[in-house]
Amino acid sequence: MDHPHKISLAGALAGAVNGIFGGGGGMVLLPLLSRWAGMDSRKLFATSVAVIFPVCLVSTAVYFTQTGLSLTAALPYLIGGAAGGLAGALTFRKIPVKWLKLLFAGFLLYGGARYLL
Repeated sequence: MDHPHKISLAGALAGAVNGIFGGGGGMVLLPLLSRWAGMDSRKLFATSVAVIFPVCLVSTAVYFTQTGLSLTAALPYLIGGAAGGLAGALTFRKIPVKWLKLLFAGFLLYGGARYLL
């Protein structure tokens, strides 16, 4: 981590993307931390999750105060997301890094195609 200003910039960009689009900050953070922090892939994915959690909390607080976000409407997604997050975290070490990268790239391509079409 030779460049702490670049690391802070990566966090700021991830936060901005998360705030503007309501998610996706981790997709910005992964390639930037990979290049600027030189982290290995497993540490990179885990660090991204650790950074995005508080970023999401801040974004949620702003959305809640400014848009009247309905936590009741979000509850089923929160429950499913918590279950999926737990399952993913428990299987994370069992998935080869190559597959993690391919899955991540696949999600990016799928999401990009969905937004364009």
